Order: sequence, then structure tokens, then C-alpha cells
Amino acid sequence: MGHRIRNWSAAGVIFLGLGSAGWLFYNNSRLTMPAATRAAEQHPAPSAAETIRSSPPAADPAEALASGKKTAPNPEAAIPLPEGEALEYTAHVANLNNVAALRLLIGERRNFLGRTAWHLQAFAHTQNPLRMVFALDDQFDSYSDAATLISLQYELHLNERGQKVDSVLRMTTGKEPAPPDATAARVLPGTRDPLGMIQFLRTVNWSRTPEVRSPVFDGHKLYEVRARLVSSAENVSVPAGEFSATKIDLQVFDGGVEAKDTHFSVHFANTPARTPVLLEAVLPFASARVELLRTQ
Repeated sequence: MGHRIRNWSAAGVIFLGLGSAGWLFYNNSRLTMPAATRAAEQHPAPSAAETIRSSPPAADPAEALASGKKTAPNPEAAIPLPEGEALEYTAHVANLNNVAALRLLIGERRNFLGRTAWHLQAFAHTQNPLRMVFALDDQFDSYSDAATLISLQYELHLNERGQKVDSVLRMTTGKEPAPPDATAARVLPGTRDPLGMIQFLRTVNWSRTPEVRSPVFDGHKLYEVRARLVSSAENVSVPAGEFSATKIDLQVFDGGVEAKDTHFSVHFANTPARTPVLLEAVLPFASARVELLRTQ
């Protein structure tokens, strides 16, 4: 497959990993390029970063968080994610059913470089018949600020067609040199990674905040993501059951220009956990549907 599905990448499908985040199809050249070249790519071009704008300050707390407003580290102010949650999904692409298995995990809340952070993970594996032509076994790790879910470090551990790539990206908004144990990714204040973004969206009070915006770094490029409320009560049927769900549309902007050939939507169950139960994507070469199988 020459095309790639970027991670809840702006197209993670933004989050086809659901996270969004994380199912990625990379072209072979990215997997085999020299490490020095990959490292250079991980610094977003200034022109791209300049076009990513945070939302203006707003009275609603959720929108203020989406704008990247800084808050002092405070363990007691952490966003209340369901620690230990494991969500399993199946993905359908075009007319092929169950071509990938996806798993999202919310790990422990921990100290990360002096800040309280959530450890978020996603795992993606292709299944037959797709696996016969594209074997993919990927893992994504996010360390996101506990109070804002702004990304502190994003890791990609990829094994695609037998070729392995490990990338550890430490987020920085300054000009300090790269740390010895990671690659410095220069991003805008308030930037989230795909895993942090999908978890953040489930915490938004959509009855009070019909739209939020955030810079999102997918491990290769910096995008602006705009999430907009479409419906507060849609009936959704997935293998995990029947749900009344809130539907959110996602727009992705690259260099200030909307990606017109792609469209994403995610449904969050109208339950206290606000579990993401369905992701739908229209891509240049196919449509995709990611459905919740079970919650552990």
C-alpha cells in the first residue's frame, strides 16, 4: 500500500489508533530512511507551526484547556481518566471487515520529569486478509500532562513488514538542545499527541463547549485539529452493544489549509465514562470504521 493512514496523525486517522490514536501505515521509505533524516523530519517546519493557532481564551474550563492555557502542576487537578481502562476495537476498511485489532490503555498517573502525567498507550495489529500483504504490529506511548493532557513525550515503536523503528519524542516549545535519551520535537504551547487528544475530547463538556481547537503533533508533523459537536444523541450499534452517543466531527488543518480529502468523526457514549465507541473516517483511497469490541 503506497498510501499511509497517519495516526489519530492528523490523521491519527487522527486516531485510527483510536487514536486516534494509533494505527499508522507508513510508506516503506519512511521505515528505511537513515536515522538522521528521520530525526530532522521530527522538527515541524516553522511555517507549519506558525499556522497552528490555539483557541482564544474562553470562560468555559474545557475550552480554556483546549487552548493550551498553562496551569501550575497540581496532582489534585488531574483530569479524571479511568485509570487501568483497556478498550479493544476492530477496524473495517472499505469492503474488508476486521482487518485490524486496536487496543487503547490508560495506565497509571505518575511523575514524569517532575510533572504529574498520564501514561497512555495504543497497540495496533493487522489481521487477515490485510495482514497477508501488510503485517503491522505497532505500539504508541504518550506521557501527557495530568491536568491538561498536553503532550510531554510521545513514542512510536513500529514493526511493519518486519522493519522496526523506535522513536522517542520529547516535546519542547523552546530552543534547548535535544535530551540525550530522546529527540526534541519543537512544538507550539498546548500541543497534544493523538492519544492525549482523543482522551481529552472525551472529557469536554460538549453541552457547554460546541467546538475546541488544539495543535496536534503526530510524530512527524504539527497540525491544527478542530473538534465540533454534531449531535448529542445518536444511536450507535457496535459489537460492544447499543449506545446513545455524542457525535464529534474532526477537521484537520495542515499549514492553515483544511485536508479536504479526509473526514473523521468519533462517537462518545453518553455514559459517565464517555467511552469512544465508534470512529469513522473517509480517506482518499477508502473509508474506515473502527468499532468498540469490549471494555476491560
